[in-house]
Amino acid sequence: MSHFENYQHVSRFYDNTRTAVGVDIIRNQLQNGELPINKQLLVDAGCGTGLYSAALVKNVRKIEAIDLNAGMLKIAKEKMKLEGKNGLINFHISSIDSLPLDNDTADAVMINQVLHHLPDNLTRGWTHHEKVFREFWRVLKSGGMLIINSCSPEQIECGFWFYNLIPEAKQKMTQKVINLSDLNNLLKNCGFSNTVQEVNMDLVLQSDAYFCSDGIFNADWRSGDSIWSLVPEEILSEVLIKANKMLKDGELDAYLKHHDQNRKNTGQVTFSISRK
Repeated sequence: MSHFENYQHVSRFYDNTRTAVGVDIIRNQLQNGELPINKQLLVDAGCGTGLYSAALVKNVRKIEAIDLNAGMLKIAKEKMKLEGKNGLINFHISSIDSLPLDNDTADAVMINQVLHHLPDNLTRGWTHHEKVFREFWRVLKSGGMLIINSCSPEQIECGFWFYNLIPEAKQKMTQKVINLSDLNNLLKNCGFSNTVQEVNMDLVLQSDAYFCSDGIFNADWRSGDSIWSLVPEEILSEVLIKANKMLKDGELDAYLKHHDQNRKNTGQVTFSISRK
């Protein structure tokens, strides 16, 4: 469960601007697994509306899709109703730090854009991350794969043009994402090995919608990025007034292009791959 975003509400709009960004990276990694991809049991931890499960369900033997939010899980079930009937996917309402799965049963676990919702930060430490990783280690078979789709602090700082309009929220989010060095050390301490990172500079979490500068005025568009839940209403009003002035002055597109330049150096998304 997210500790700052109301996904019961957001679930209705989430798919409007989000896709399974980087799913080809996940699929390629699974193809390097201990078993052929079509024989693998894949766990989708924090599956949300099932974007990634839907993209992979026909590639693997079976998916165990897990989320604590009933609204998100309902949409995932509706999206893959036929696959559920055919036994290709099971849905579970559960926390990702207590998976309803037996030891040593999964060939792979993927977790996509979920870790920053845990109640951890740079000041308090990463104890909930550790608990989640140890749970992943428990359910994975020997040689099983963990695939983490997350953002680094540098990517939060530089990878999203509109974050510059909400600097306080950006700072809070930067504190909530673990840096790659700490992530690698934590994975090692939890028993994982051979961690590697992959960054595709062209991937953007909101796909084409990210480049719509006037999307900022649309609440559904904003629902595609959980950072907006860290913006108080009074600050949001000020931001929209500022953005509206830029729009009227013909400057909003230029603002997007200028502040999007750094994304080309950092990317938005990092995939971390480890083995049990």
